[in-house]
Amino acid sequence: MIEIKTGIAGRSEVSVPGSKSATHRMLIASALSDGLCMVHNPLDSEDTRFTMDGLRRFGVSIQTDWTVMVIRGTSGDLKPCDIPIYLGNSGTSMRLLTALAALGKGAYTLTGTRRMQERPIQDLLDGLRQLDVPARALLNSGCPPLTVTGGRIRGGEVRLDCSKSSQFLSAMLLIGPCTEQGLDIRVIRGPVSKPYVDMTTDVMEAFGIEVQREGYERFFVRGGQIYRCGVYTVEPDCSQAGYFWAAAAITGASIRVRGVTERCRQGDLRFIQILETMGCTISLDSDGIAVTGGTLTAVDVDMGDMPDLVPTLAVTAAFARGTTVIRNVAHLKEKESDRVAAIINELSRMGIEASYAQDRLIIHGGCPHGAAIETYGDHRIAMSFALAGLRVPGVMIGDMRCVEKSFPQFWTVLEGLRQN
Repeated sequence: MIEIKTGIAGRSEVSVPGSKSATHRMLIASALSDGLCMVHNPLDSEDTRFTMDGLRRFGVSIQTDWTVMVIRGTSGDLKPCDIPIYLGNSGTSMRLLTALAALGKGAYTLTGTRRMQERPIQDLLDGLRQLDVPARALLNSGCPPLTVTGGRIRGGEVRLDCSKSSQFLSAMLLIGPCTEQGLDIRVIRGPVSKPYVDMTTDVMEAFGIEVQREGYERFFVRGGQIYRCGVYTVEPDCSQAGYFWAAAAITGASIRVRGVTERCRQGDLRFIQILETMGCTISLDSDGIAVTGGTLTAVDVDMGDMPDLVPTLAVTAAFARGTTVIRNVAHLKEKESDRVAAIINELSRMGIEASYAQDRLIIHGGCPHGAAIETYGDHRIAMSFALAGLRVPGVMIGDMRCVEKSFPQFWTVLEGLRQN
């Protein structure tokens, strides 16, 4: 457990690591490419290591010092693996590698932590089965562990339910070029988290893959395409930047995140607009975005496209005047923890009234007090609630190591706000 020290410098600058979501996707695209790929600024985290180690089980050669990854592509010729592939509680790794296994040889078993065994994946398995890929949950629960039998995929039309996760769609898109006739994907529900679908198609197009689409309802990926090897760079992670912009909002300080600009394609960049609506001042320049805190007022906002920043906004809203309504959050129940319950429980510990009804989080701003925060093993709960400790004394975060899932250097960067 770590106790957060109150107070930070009036003006600070920080750097955040590369995007976790982009790192996962570039690993997959590089693994399917036709030669040697170099990926600069990847995120070194527990989750991205699970994807990297999983790819090695498929026979992909990867070398990295975490400044750059060197990946030798397989052109889709993946090796068999007769031992279970363990992916911890990395939902992205599980979903993307489940689809990838369909391109392999023989049966693959994918498994993870106890929490992973509660996270739904049946909609993706149903999509694969529409392509005649044998794929099933071993416990008949619709959740991992699961088995997928790989082989040649002819392709065709897939009707996909993406109401629980857009990663089901991203997983199918990524394997589309390696099918014989391509994929015609009809989204029958959802998708949630639409900007992550855009990220997937952006990565595919950067690697030379053509994707045709009709909004978020239909996608066509021509078969027989090859991911192009080359040199690629991962953008800084806007969801990680969000913690420090929120820290400025909560404390009234000015914090600039280097390397993140308005040209960034990540959907989480829109978080600065929400903070501006709440009363913060935003400053943009060619190599960074700064947020300066002000008197915070409540907002009513749909966060369906920014699910990772819901805990961050919820903690910020605890310090705002009025009642904040955060809409479209039901799918947060299926994350690394039940984030809806976690947010309500831990805000209540701090004396803030919060509730959930009809797919909305409702937070009554006030004067939070210190408390020992339970993280539920969830990195985003730990990092978000740590921000409250910058303003109010007595905030203690349990299981501080859980941030290794996405941002191992978080505590060092947070402490640096006091030293600048």
